[in-house]
This record gives sequence, C-alpha cells and structure tokens, in this order.
Amino acid sequence: MKKSSDSAPLVLAISGVKNSGKTTLLTNIIPMLRAKGLRVAVIKHDGHDFECDVPGTDSRKLLEAGADGIAVYSPKKLMTVQKLAFTVEEIIPQFGYVDLILLEGNKHSPYKKIEVLRRAVSAEPVCDPVTLIALYTDTGTEIPGVPTIGLGDHAAVVERILATLAEAR
Repeated sequence: MKKSSDSAPLVLAISGVKNSGKTTLLTNIIPMLRAKGLRVAVIKHDGHDFECDVPGTDSRKLLEAGADGIAVYSPKKLMTVQKLAFTVEEIIPQFGYVDLILLEGNKHSPYKKIEVLRRAVSAEPVCDPVTLIALYTDTGTEIPGVPTIGLGDHAAVVERILATLAEAR
C-alpha cells in the first residue's frame, strides 16, 4: 500500500462536545477526501470503555477466555484488540500508509483541529483557538483569525483540510 507521498500523514482533529456532529461531519467529508485521491484513516476517541468485538464471535470468545490480545485478518482487513492503555501518539504510526489521519474528538489535544459547534448542543467553543484551523458552526460565533464554515458546507471543510495539507507539505 503506497500512499500519495513519502511524508508523514497530516494529523487533524475533528473536535467538539458530545453529540455535536463530529461523526456526521466525518462521514460526509471522508468520501470527498477520497475522491481527491487521499488515503484517510480515522482514530476515534471514546471516553468510556467500549465493546470492541461482537458477542458470540470466535475472537470475542478468545478474549473472554483471557487472551491479552487478538488479531483477526483477511486479505483486505486487519483488526487488533490489545488490552493495553494507549495514547493517540502511539496509534498514529500504525497508519503511516495514509495521507491524512482524522482524529475524532481530542478537543484538548495540541493537534490542529476543526471544531464542530452546533447551536442545539453547545453555545461556546471548547477548543483552544490557537489549535483551530476552522470553526464549523450554525451559531454565528466567530473567533478572530479562525475561518468560520457554515454547518453543512462540507466542500468548504474539505477545501480547508486540503489547504492545511498543502501547507504541511
């Protein structure tokens, strides 16, 4: 699997409070970024423990039997479950073959980010403005020096990501 260039992937976070629309934004822009020829990975943060395998599957049975980790693979996919504490910095290198890694969440991280601020969920930005490359919102909120993109303007989000990618190269 060869990526578009030999440089490290750009890492950007799509951040905001719970239920702000981060996943919805990601599911809309990923196909657009792929159509531009980019290989994209997503690392999602979950503040709680999560079910990582479907009950009843062989891999779940092996984990329940006490395996400390498991890998399931096919010619086109790999899934690993490791019962360890990880940081996002430890996970990023696993995606060295992509052009762009989008972090879902990580609002307090030092990574450049687009904050999703939706009126129905939150009135104020929560991210450090120094890290923001855009505010994606329907609130009318503006932050000096940070471009504002209207909720639903997926093309503008993609263009902002592409510009940031070009600046990083």
